[in-house]
Amino acid sequence: MRDDVGGSLRQPRSAVVDLGSNSVRLVVFEGRGRNPLTIFNEKAVLGLGRGLVTTGKLNEEAVEQALTVMVRYHTVARAMGADPVEVLATAAVRDAANGSAFVAALQQRLPDLRIRVLTGQEEGLLSADGVLLGFPDADGVLGDIGGGSLELVELSHGRAGRAVSLPLGAIRLAERSGGDIQRGRGFATEEFGRVPWLNEAAGRDLYLVGGAWRALARMHIAQTAYPLSIVHHYVLSREEARDLSGVVMAATRRTLERMPGAPTKRLQDLPWAAMVMRRLLRASGARRVVFSANGLREGWYARQLGPEERRRDPLLAASVELAARFGRDPRLPPALARWTAPLFERESPADAAMRAAACWASDIGSHDHPDYRAEHAYFRVLRQPGVGLDHHARAFLALAVALRYEAGPDAAFLQAARVLLDVAAVRRAEVLGTALRLAYTLSGGTPELLAGTGLERSGGRLVLRLVEGSGVFAGESVLRRVEALAATMGLEAAVEVAG
Repeated sequence: MRDDVGGSLRQPRSAVVDLGSNSVRLVVFEGRGRNPLTIFNEKAVLGLGRGLVTTGKLNEEAVEQALTVMVRYHTVARAMGADPVEVLATAAVRDAANGSAFVAALQQRLPDLRIRVLTGQEEGLLSADGVLLGFPDADGVLGDIGGGSLELVELSHGRAGRAVSLPLGAIRLAERSGGDIQRGRGFATEEFGRVPWLNEAAGRDLYLVGGAWRALARMHIAQTAYPLSIVHHYVLSREEARDLSGVVMAATRRTLERMPGAPTKRLQDLPWAAMVMRRLLRASGARRVVFSANGLREGWYARQLGPEERRRDPLLAASVELAARFGRDPRLPPALARWTAPLFERESPADAAMRAAACWASDIGSHDHPDYRAEHAYFRVLRQPGVGLDHHARAFLALAVALRYEAGPDAAFLQAARVLLDVAAVRRAEVLGTALRLAYTLSGGTPELLAGTGLERSGGRLVLRLVEGSGVFAGESVLRRVEALAATMGLEAAVEVAG
């Protein structure tokens, strides 16, 4: 697609509206890459599903507001050039007696808008597609909580299996229980008892999706001073999750208001979400909780992708996308991966993949101000939107790239990465970052010059081999950086020139 300004090329865009029991949200995605890139995200908390348990209908006051909001969202999406644009209606609309009338009224106002009222199973499987986009090897159970329902999906080594929808959304459960959390706990226990495969998750992971559960994760991040404020891939042990849920369930509203990270608009839902999480942990026997920012909307996006794109490794895809936006030469990263390989003996496949990703990300500061390259590149990697990167991967790549740009080893901004990594991972990042700095000094960022060089470990020595006449020579800066790399590895430095 061509942009009207300057005739430059623009990535295709798509938009989805999540029409839920509590909120209505528009998300506009740009591109069709492995990692969803959100360029617009707006939410309106309307409470369409409030009162549904007692009246059987959508909240009348919220219906008119929803129609107005939907007209705005449709206008925004079309103005941004999104195609397709689709509305996904979930539990409140599918269960309400006036749900069909609401959809008809919306369709009358926006006749060209595609609206799908999802079944519970469709909702769960879409959420599973979103989770698998960020956790391609997910193994355990997915739980997606909304205002009206809770979807559970069996995940087995990256594949979605059995799915069920339960009436355990935070709003519906609160109304069904008359505001009595103990009574609600009984309902949750009863509903989970009807899912015979749920306890097969014992010893595996529980992947949690939904705004109320993400709010709990943010509270835990704030309360523990965790160094990275990203919910996606945030992990709690079984005991930590039980403790968190217990505190939130027992807290008064006034206490919740004063808790760090507590969201004002979700306070009334938090005890119910915490209780469902605690009951789900008990029923499943899961060993830990893994929070996912991906869910229904990202699952919709995933289905816009071709099968080959969906199969791409998310770690490598994220780094390649960074290189495409900020790097100089896409031919160099594969050459760097080969060039650095001799430094890492008995490397695991996972470590090799991480090293390759770091090579792709290693030039993303090339257009930044020289005095700030290390810091800008570090935060660009650490906080990137790549959905397949856990916090360890973000920290490792960020540290390696910052050191490639000669960040001081004790620079304050590196603290988050050092806290998130163990000693062995920090050492690998230091070796790799120092090696990449040497590579760029030798090659000027070109694969042609890098081809005239090579590294070799020989006994207790690190040998830099240069091809005579290749345009590369061992000047003062090269020698200094070879010695720095050798010292990082505990080796002696040597330079040899071959004809």
